[in-house]
Amino acid sequence: MIDDLIVGVSSTSKELKRLIKMVAKTTTTVLVLGETGTGKELVAKALHFESNRKGGLISVNCAAIPSELLESELFGHEKGSFTGADKPRAGRFEQAAGGTLFLDEIGDMPISLQSKLLRALEDKSIQRVGGNKTIKIDFRLVCATHQELSVKVDKGDFRADLFYRINVFPIDVPRLSERAVDIPLILRKILENFESSGELPNNFPTFDDTALNALQKYSWPGNVRELKNLIERACVLFSGRSINSEHVKHNLLKIKAPDHTEESTALWDAAADLVGISSDSQEESPTTPLPHPDHYKDWFLYFDNIDLRRHLQDIEIVLIEAALENSTGQVSQASGMLKLRRTTLIEKMKKLAIEKPLL
Repeated sequence: MIDDLIVGVSSTSKELKRLIKMVAKTTTTVLVLGETGTGKELVAKALHFESNRKGGLISVNCAAIPSELLESELFGHEKGSFTGADKPRAGRFEQAAGGTLFLDEIGDMPISLQSKLLRALEDKSIQRVGGNKTIKIDFRLVCATHQELSVKVDKGDFRADLFYRINVFPIDVPRLSERAVDIPLILRKILENFESSGELPNNFPTFDDTALNALQKYSWPGNVRELKNLIERACVLFSGRSINSEHVKHNLLKIKAPDHTEESTALWDAAADLVGISSDSQEESPTTPLPHPDHYKDWFLYFDNIDLRRHLQDIEIVLIEAALENSTGQVSQASGMLKLRRTTLIEKMKKLAIEKPLL
């Protein structure tokens, strides 16, 4: 089971699995740490399934539930405890009896609720909202966060005593770039999951060695989640085709349609609506509008954060390379297309290590 959840044979993946197996069968509280998209929830699942606990795995995303509702969600409530509470309801703690309670994004839990969580951990018991009956519960707690909780403690945004209570056995989930050797195996697993779920047509693309090499060299700021999104994009754009490194660099990582055939035009236009570019906007026009900021409004539906400085630099590199390509490497013409001084463009090319295209 653990190999199905934590895919990889790299030394970092092996160490992650070793730590999971070491602590899984104990009742020790585990704090899973790692960047967004690294697969912290998969670690929680692996901990639960390796534990042999008879109860279920109950997951709660503390960042996704309004603070005024989170207490009732976790601890349950009695009838009449608040407006709309027309019947008693068991909370997630009670649902996790005999099993594992996974609190994702624990760093976003309101500080007003943290003391009640601390008492539940220390006493292994809870009281429902509006109730005075103490309910004993056998549960195992796993927490996860992408935040530096020690920093939040210093700022007074997270209780120090709760931090020490949940930080008994921390597990750091490595970034995807730290286990790039695992990417071919992870890719295969993601395709298998797509096939079994029926979410996409089964005419999947294949990735040749040059494509896999390009994927392994990429930095993956969005980690495994970004890789999954790229593979899904590849399944749509390259259904039934072989993908090479050029496709990865110019079509998948830069979100550009692979060609301008009639079949792909509609898909390109849909993608253009999101990123604010057009496949046929080759004409130079002084009135050509800039991409509107609203084109990025859906970013946080897919990602929890963005490295703005890096993102803007990537956009700058793409536009400079495109201008040089469309001007057949003529720096003066490219600088005019970008509305930059020629010397400014040359400085940017040096700074960003951009070379003129070989034509």
